[in-house]
Amino acid sequence: MKKIKLGLIGCGRISKNHFDAVSQFPDAEFVAVADIIPEKAQTMADQYNIPGVYQDYQEMLRKEELDAVSICTPSGSHPQIGIDVAKAKAAVITEKPMAITIEQADRLIRTCDDNHVPLFVVKQNRLNATLQLLKRAVEKNRFGRIYLAQSNVFWQRPQAYYDAEKWRGTWEFDGGAFMNQASHYVDAIYWLLGNVESVMAYTSTMARSIEAEDTGCAILHFRSGILATLNVTMLTYPKNFEGSITIIGEKGTVKVGGVAVNKIEKWEFEDYDDDDRIALDANYQPPNVYGFGHNPYYRNVIDVLLGRDVPSTDGRDGRKSVEIIQAIYQSAKTGKKISLPL
Repeated sequence: MKKIKLGLIGCGRISKNHFDAVSQFPDAEFVAVADIIPEKAQTMADQYNIPGVYQDYQEMLRKEELDAVSICTPSGSHPQIGIDVAKAKAAVITEKPMAITIEQADRLIRTCDDNHVPLFVVKQNRLNATLQLLKRAVEKNRFGRIYLAQSNVFWQRPQAYYDAEKWRGTWEFDGGAFMNQASHYVDAIYWLLGNVESVMAYTSTMARSIEAEDTGCAILHFRSGILATLNVTMLTYPKNFEGSITIIGEKGTVKVGGVAVNKIEKWEFEDYDDDDRIALDANYQPPNVYGFGHNPYYRNVIDVLLGRDVPSTDGRDGRKSVEIIQAIYQSAKTGKKISLPL
């Protein structure tokens, strides 16, 4: 049996989800890790029994024969590292967001196309049991006409979180609450409801010493006529409180809430469907706000690389949320309605 050989760049807080997920699958393994802080790479290598340890990812790309490389570095560095991985003829697996500008995203997409390698963007929230049920309800047209949607990301990131890593909260490498913490929710709204026609937004840096925003509100007008609001803050007292999506339609109302879309709080439709029974049991308690989605995500990646499946999310899909968030930032900066595509 062929075993997919993986490398990982950036052994920070999200990398553990990648290592844990792949450890569940006998047909894939991490064989190399790289981090500019050698101790971080060594710690993960020791913990997960990974033979190759590097400080310079370029050296790792030269020396190791890798089928794919997972990029878990600061957001702003994802595109260039992804380009280097693609040129080394390995598939690119990048954490969200794939870039912090659409120009960078497009360069990465083009390079992967030119080198004939897949580009996977981690959108693990789409694979949570709760959101899979909600997606099915939308696809079955159970809501009838959808009127309004709302997503709230009411989390807590203390100043110590930003101070721990210099890149956090910077425009060059991170962006703010929308681009970093809420990007999965922007992606989920687009995935559920379709293309956005225009955006209006306000953002503010109220309590954290960072360049980008810690709080913001946006209104999205979809091509289908649906209106949606996004409310995001990293200032919730005293800890993460809510990560939710609500959809209101002519024949149904659903709220998927909890701390990270892990709990179905309202599920009511005009007509019965067998999913209504499943909905009562779909709630789960995630170990953190990342949920359990990395496991099915990697299952799809491995199956694609082994020729058994098609990608659940690719670069062009990942680009959409970057574009919507850029439009949010443009609107907040100019005070104007921003039309899409940019």
